[in-house]
Amino acid sequence: MYSYVSTGALNGIESYLATVEVDASNGLPGFEMVGMLNAEVKEARERVRVALKNTGFSMPPLRVTVNISPANLRKNGTAYDLPIAIALLIAIGELPQGCAEDIMIVGELGLNGEVKFTNGILPMVIQAKEEGKKVCLVPKENEGEGAVVEGIDVIGISGLGEAVEYLLADKEERQKCFKKATADLNRLMLQSSLYEGLDFGEISGQETVKKAVETAAAGFHHILLIGAPGAGKTMIAKRIPSILPPLSLEDSLEVSKIYSISGMLNEKQTLITKRPFCSPHHTISEQAFAGGGRIPKPGMVSLAHKGVLFLDEVVHFSNAAIEVLRQPMEDKKVQIARSYGTFTYPADFMLVAAMNPCPCGYYPDRNRCACNEAQVRKYLSAISGPILDRIDICVEVSRMEMKDLEGKSSESSASMRERIQGARIMQQERFKGMGISFNAQMGPAEIKRFCDLGGAEKKFAQQAFDALKLSARAYHKILKVARTIADLNGSERIEEIHLAEAIAYRSVDRKYW
Repeated sequence: MYSYVSTGALNGIESYLATVEVDASNGLPGFEMVGMLNAEVKEARERVRVALKNTGFSMPPLRVTVNISPANLRKNGTAYDLPIAIALLIAIGELPQGCAEDIMIVGELGLNGEVKFTNGILPMVIQAKEEGKKVCLVPKENEGEGAVVEGIDVIGISGLGEAVEYLLADKEERQKCFKKATADLNRLMLQSSLYEGLDFGEISGQETVKKAVETAAAGFHHILLIGAPGAGKTMIAKRIPSILPPLSLEDSLEVSKIYSISGMLNEKQTLITKRPFCSPHHTISEQAFAGGGRIPKPGMVSLAHKGVLFLDEVVHFSNAAIEVLRQPMEDKKVQIARSYGTFTYPADFMLVAAMNPCPCGYYPDRNRCACNEAQVRKYLSAISGPILDRIDICVEVSRMEMKDLEGKSSESSASMRERIQGARIMQQERFKGMGISFNAQMGPAEIKRFCDLGGAEKKFAQQAFDALKLSARAYHKILKVARTIADLNGSERIEEIHLAEAIAYRSVDRKYW
């Protein structure tokens, strides 16, 4: 007998509904699986066979053929175990035909029939809703993750026997005996507006650097902090999440999809509501940065999507790893090509990089720096010109004096965040309906429209362009940063003072490179 069940499958960050087809017929007993399957999917036949036996079902001596369509897309993972088992039970007559209609079924099976945690449930449930499914049967551990999607019933299943009971029950019994998972989205999203952790109020001095960081956070600009050891670069970078605007629900779901595919959501954290802060070790490989592997997974640049990617002592990262950042810094996405497909992962992050100016860390202070010019140039060359050109703000973190350390506490993160929220509101109004959230995301057309300069400002910008020998990209970066500075000051127009500050942030790198 023939049967089919709908299940979820992943292709990069996106999901699609696959169909598990089973035919059980007379003939030489066997269990064949087709449909462009990876090894872990093919191994499902043994997991399913033993799980059925240990749940109390006996397999008759039939020839079983399982196809997972569409057959032209490669399938990987263990999420197909449960739908294969259900489709097989329908095919051999243990479950009635049509009992799984309008239901998406996902889950890995243990040999004892237990339904185990599965990666990627969130994008699968979203896709099921879009394609008109009414119910999703998912592992019990994943039900909170799936429940954040409104408009579809998500039922957590702890074992194969429980899934069978649900499918045998009528509509009233299902509603009475199986409680659908729920999530309080308002409460979850409220957490994104509450920040408990490191605060800028703990940092004395460095007002210029904090102003530059505030500008970067308001417009989501990439920033490079350069200065002597112990000046406070890492302290400042780690406090940036405390001033970032909260995630919207749409952005939160997009980020959560990435973490779901990576297996980083759990019962305690069913939705990513705070902007990510990723700080990889300098030994990270370029593949771990960009993503990929035999079964492609999101890399660090995608895990930092809508958040901060902090590279401490950036010069110690391999050149290959740093150069991986070129495409995502510009295109806000990463494309990974494999022989069986191309996968695209979002990578719209705010890069925060910190470094010393030389191997000993004290250049250009010749009273303390013992490095020769060749050593300094070699050290700084770890950051290539194209990467520098993609960084909007470069600011020097000066060595602290004792009087600065003993001074009064500086402005708190809360007050800085309030100003950033004001600038963020201006950007929301400006880019309404354009698919843009921050000034840093503007393209040439948006720059021309929203960064128009007056006569005096154009003349000033021309002088800076010629004096600093700016590239077209660097000039556009200056205009974007100037637009953000104007927003922080509540100004509709970019004035000369805003341009001057933005140009100053592009001038520091000329001192070292």
